[in-house]
Amino acid sequence: MEYEFSSFTADDVDGIVSWHYDPPYDFYDMKSDPEDLALFTNPNNWDNKYAVFDSSGERVGFFSFNLDDSETLEIGLGMHPELTGNGHGKSFVEAGLKFAKEEYDPDTFSLAVATFNERAISVYEDVGFEPQETFMQETNGGKYEFLRMTLSRSLY
Repeated sequence: MEYEFSSFTADDVDGIVSWHYDPPYDFYDMKSDPEDLALFTNPNNWDNKYAVFDSSGERVGFFSFNLDDSETLEIGLGMHPELTGNGHGKSFVEAGLKFAKEEYDPDTFSLAVATFNERAISVYEDVGFEPQETFMQETNGGKYEFLRMTLSRSLY
């Protein structure tokens, strides 16, 4: 599948916010955490956030990027619920990494994923990400365990 990246618009944000995942992945529904929802929908926070479209122009996901002082690019991402679990994850993540390399030129990529999400962890490992540490994070009205994973640019 080929992907096209476009800076966030209000239509993109509205569409993404309406996505609903089946349990247990409903944890990732934007409406699950009012604080995250407020940050996501605020246009002041749309720098470095991109909607992703397939070749037919359908919105299939999004990526967010945050370059820290140490040249590590923190990646956030989401894929349309109808596409998850259907073998599209690896090509989607690889497209995001390719885009990020061209736009940001980081030394290292980093992401965090809920530890229960073995499906996503498997995709990230297939792309070359390596587990680094687990940590607890407050979100969605509770405290959940996350796994930080990194990928050296030289490996990708």
